[in-house]
Amino acid sequence: MTENGQPADRRSIHEELERARIDLHHLVASATCGDLRRRTDGTRWTNQQMLWHMAFGYLIVARLLRLVRLFGRLPEPFSRRFAAVLNAGTRPFHYINYLGSVGGALVFHGARLTRQFDCTIDRLHRRLDAESEAALAWRMHFPVGWDPFFRDTMTLEEVYHYGTQHYDFHRSQLTLG
Repeated sequence: MTENGQPADRRSIHEELERARIDLHHLVASATCGDLRRRTDGTRWTNQQMLWHMAFGYLIVARLLRLVRLFGRLPEPFSRRFAAVLNAGTRPFHYINYLGSVGGALVFHGARLTRQFDCTIDRLHRRLDAESEAALAWRMHFPVGWDPFFRDTMTLEEVYHYGTQHYDFHRSQLTLG
């Protein structure tokens, strides 16, 4: 337990969320138009598209939390089958994921991107504070073909961490400044 009564893992998730918030604000504020149009390292996205994709990862976390809460209460075979169905659609998922970031960056950039990100991070903080210890242990199967950070099964707590793993991985692909 920490001095404010939160479990240490919960505190580290809060710290991860705030670190990402500060970092994204800095990246958006300091990037030039030329920086934003430049290609990232190892992807087909521009830096602007990658910034949206990094922020969008946390929006996905909010949706994944709902799924874990649902499937975590059901017998294990339900989530295993669900993950298998999603894995069967891995190829179209990657194409849609690519196009989503291309399109999302047209709408969410600059101050609009940081406002959306702040709302998402604030929502995740509030949700995390409301989670019981038992809920943080709920788990479900994940489509491991969709993301390198998805494991066969993940707990609700691990899904909260996933957002920052995703963010940090793509952060290293930016070619800003």
